[in-house]
Amino acid sequence: MADDDVRAGGPLPKGWSWRDRAKGTIPEGVLLDPAAEPIDGLEVFPTVYVPSRLLVSGGPDGKLLGGGFDTVVKAAEQFGWSAKRELLDGTPLDGDEVPRSEVPGTPVVVRVRLEATPHDDRTGAVSPGMPDAWRVLQQIRRDVLFDEKGNDLSKGDREARARLLKDAGADRIGLDHVLTVDPIGINPFAKTNPYARTNPYAKTNPYAKTNPYAKTNPVSEYGDSGSGGRQPVSWIGPDLPRTRLTDGTRRRAVVAVLDTGAGDHWWLDGVVNREVTLDGRPVGLHDDANPEYYPDLYGPLDGELDPVAGHGTFIAGIIRQAAPEADILAIRVADALGVVEETNLLQVLRDLVVLVQRHRDGVHGGQAIDVLNMSLGYYHETPEDGLYTHDLYDLLTQLRALGTVVVVSAGNDAIDRPTFPASLWRWPGSDNGLPDDDYAKHLSVGALNPNGTTALFSNVGPWVRRYARGASVVSILPAFTGGIQASARDDEYDRQRLTIGPEDYRGGFAVWSGTSFAAPLVAGRVAARLHTRPLQAEPVADAVKDAAAAVDAVLSGPEVKLGAAD
Repeated sequence: MADDDVRAGGPLPKGWSWRDRAKGTIPEGVLLDPAAEPIDGLEVFPTVYVPSRLLVSGGPDGKLLGGGFDTVVKAAEQFGWSAKRELLDGTPLDGDEVPRSEVPGTPVVVRVRLEATPHDDRTGAVSPGMPDAWRVLQQIRRDVLFDEKGNDLSKGDREARARLLKDAGADRIGLDHVLTVDPIGINPFAKTNPYARTNPYAKTNPYAKTNPYAKTNPVSEYGDSGSGGRQPVSWIGPDLPRTRLTDGTRRRAVVAVLDTGAGDHWWLDGVVNREVTLDGRPVGLHDDANPEYYPDLYGPLDGELDPVAGHGTFIAGIIRQAAPEADILAIRVADALGVVEETNLLQVLRDLVVLVQRHRDGVHGGQAIDVLNMSLGYYHETPEDGLYTHDLYDLLTQLRALGTVVVVSAGNDAIDRPTFPASLWRWPGSDNGLPDDDYAKHLSVGALNPNGTTALFSNVGPWVRRYARGASVVSILPAFTGGIQASARDDEYDRQRLTIGPEDYRGGFAVWSGTSFAAPLVAGRVAARLHTRPLQAEPVADAVKDAAAAVDAVLSGPEVKLGAAD
């Protein structure tokens, strides 16, 4: 889109209607009730998941996949539901067909779709209702952990329970979680329905707000304009020129960003690749619901920008500042609500493993990725070894084994509950059962205030490896203009005179806050240390060694503060 003025509430994707807007505001997932389907001794925490799907994984040869599927079928039938296998993109699988990756060690992952048995008018059978993946998953665990008389085979021992689940392959069956790309604010699944909000025009004048210290939640201050929330700002610094590479044997360091994509901005011209493909197939989302080009797709018709509009562009701008010489891959995994289905994330990561392996081997169709930035996450319901599948961890580990540094934001909920994938490393005192390794680092990043203190919104804990500035950060946004206009206008002397429009980003720059923006600062610093890399095949050992040196240099610098002890 080449328009200089991208208005919220303006032109929408071709054929877009109220139906699309309404569908988009329906949450993809449901909130898990920890009290539902309890199992003695198993502590469960809230999460969000797709109720009609489970994920089943196996080894690269698929040997464990068939048994895992049969286990799901057996458990689902106890509720009167059926199960069908499909690829991560929803393509049905017939018979014993199993998708395999060309990269050795890549886990096989398929979706299992649960379906309700239709009502039978002839027999009077009652439909058992809508399927619930959580109920099926807990039934699978009961079938493994208890005998026919209800005796606990693990005798309440946690290690024995994990071993029983692993031996039965039940540790390879899990929920299809919903992740979020979320700036400052409560997880959207904990909010009331957006249509249940009070009318925005009934808000008090922003200048008439009560003292911020009288608010019930001081963390919410970071979401307000003037206190770190998204707002226009003027950039008076220099442009960020890039030197021309004259050596035909070298390339620029590459940072892949899995987020909302990247919109148009002159800083990104010739820097960002938005069309990453594998064998001619696009990697990531490429539908019309793109929050980097259409900033007001969902919510009321009030002209207000969607909460995540420009999120990926802003991240790309931070990397651009931290590593002016680096190239950026903008891969969209989130919709305009900031929602990411775990299924889609796993598929993108599988594709990236293939692309990086091909590059390392010098095979046609490869793509170098030196640093991977993911400003997204979710909270797992049972984040203990033996009670969560390792698909996400395994794929990230494969990338790290190939020399790709993984950088993940810690989250903005001001809590110490570990998030996935940020906490998927062997942090001090962890009970996640993950091993140490000598691959490229997995860096979880919390946020600092401008003065270097830890931002109140930032998640914290021993699983947060480092902290970097992430509050009131300056970066770029597409030329969005929203419905919240300047509060006053008085034209004199043939000049348009008015106050700052809170949602007028035609200047191209903004201030925003979140661990979402601390992570790309670290990712960019690592890429800057890597500088240029071999253009063609690159030995994995060299890539891992150079990645380690770059990370060590960044983590020992003044801009990144210590988190957990390494």
